[in-house]
Amino acid sequence: MAKNDGSVRVWDWPVRVSHWGFALLVPAMWYTAEYSHWVWHKRLGLVLLGLLVFRFLCGCFGTRTARFASFVKGPGAVLAYLRGHRESGVGHTPVGALSVVALLLAMSVQVGMGLFAGDPYDGATGPLNSLVGIGTADWLTDTHEWFYWVVLGLVALHLAAIAFYTFVRRKKLVGPMITGKCQSDAEQGNDPEAWATSLAGMAMAVGVSIWVAYGAPPFGG
Repeated sequence: MAKNDGSVRVWDWPVRVSHWGFALLVPAMWYTAEYSHWVWHKRLGLVLLGLLVFRFLCGCFGTRTARFASFVKGPGAVLAYLRGHRESGVGHTPVGALSVVALLLAMSVQVGMGLFAGDPYDGATGPLNSLVGIGTADWLTDTHEWFYWVVLGLVALHLAAIAFYTFVRRKKLVGPMITGKCQSDAEQGNDPEAWATSLAGMAMAVGVSIWVAYGAPPFGG
């Protein structure tokens, strides 16, 4: 329920950790690749993989504002929002949801290609490079290099949208992603964090990253 000061819970800690983790890792991935710090590039890539797995698990089993089912809307809802229809409540808008999904998918594609990309002769190979042929690895490497600019373009659009809502609509977006709370007329905020679910998701994400780091060996092999 809304508190006396009008603040309600909007983002739980898993969403906030994921958000700021992405904000740090995307430029770090560029820096380590640009300056050929391949050991750290691969390490941070595995961290990014784990963070993506964690966010997707939160999107399926997390609190209400984290779940994809609660904020990913159909074309009708998106068009209605663009025409000025505003629903009460907290969380992503229908248009904001498109930005979130696009970024998550683009980062997933980028990380996925990086896992298989590389040249075994220069040491800059992903942990799953040995699972594909040389031709496929070369194509993935080339695509991995230029596709980063697609990710960066989506990040730029995301930042532009934040600036628009902050300075034109006078809606605070950054603060709630830090504190987890926002000022809202909504009668009900987000669900309380389910710590057991969040920690289980974190454990699974770490497990996936470690498994991939070892070349994704078959279970029981």
